[in-house]
Amino acid sequence: MHTLFLFVWIVLHKGDSSLGFYSADGKLETKAAVNAHPHEMVRSADGKLLYTTDNGTMRIEQTGVGGNTVSIIDLAAREKVGEISTGNYRRPHGIALLPNGNLLVSTELPDALLLIDPIKRTILRTYSTRGKTAHMVTASRDGQWAWVSNSSTSNVSAIHLGTGEVRLIPTGPRPEGSILSPDGKRLYVCQRDSSGIAEIDTTTHKLLRTLDSPPGPVRVDISPDGRHVVYGLLDEKAIGWTDTKTGRVAGRVDLPAPLGQIVSLHLSPDGKVAYAANENMDRVYAVDLATRRIVKNWTLPKGFGPDPAMEIH
Repeated sequence: MHTLFLFVWIVLHKGDSSLGFYSADGKLETKAAVNAHPHEMVRSADGKLLYTTDNGTMRIEQTGVGGNTVSIIDLAAREKVGEISTGNYRRPHGIALLPNGNLLVSTELPDALLLIDPIKRTILRTYSTRGKTAHMVTASRDGQWAWVSNSSTSNVSAIHLGTGEVRLIPTGPRPEGSILSPDGKRLYVCQRDSSGIAEIDTTTHKLLRTLDSPPGPVRVDISPDGRHVVYGLLDEKAIGWTDTKTGRVAGRVDLPAPLGQIVSLHLSPDGKVAYAANENMDRVYAVDLATRRIVKNWTLPKGFGPDPAMEIH
């Protein structure tokens, strides 16, 4: 039996359909098989379990019915212990944890948001997004609202989880990754097919402004003090960050990635290190934001297709 008190990286292998457990020096220790082509992951409130959305396709541009499950991994045992069916709602993509432990999962076919009880492994409710190509989902701190990025309709759906009310918030082209400010008052959304990070007021559900960024921000996280949003740049093959007070770009680190694209971005719990993956090159990077240095750069087995990568303790 492994322990969660030792530092370890976990990387979701989209191409290999597995979750990898890596030592501090980047060595693959073991992996847990999940269903086909998982895209996103979230830990349970107690940190013991991990849930993955098994989309069934490598990219949202691909056709096909895809998969319809959420896999459940025991992080201590490092193995899959179950799955949740999403039934007729296929191609699950985004996933978020609510304060009460329930899950929110967005699906692409049809476009919807699902409220799931992970203990009973059942869908409690479904919501219309009124948008096209439901992508990432973020939940409010009080668990009353969810925001779904609609990649094909260039807007974000603000969905009230009690009433089902939907408010559409216009953004730039192809909104994807999103993150709440530490105080929960702002939602920051990447605009993948343009430049800039949309800043949304979570009370009024209005677009306040667009923060500067280089072209192609795809995934985003935020520093613990809320001062900087940090993002992965898809085609620029870099990590960048923007000051949330000034709205101006504050830093950038280019990654040695002549091929492929940067598809993920997560910060360490202390906000000092950014983790990003190059899916096509099977490579994961760890970047120290203070020194602007790549502190780890390791290559995974060919075809693993890493996507989200994060550290756990």
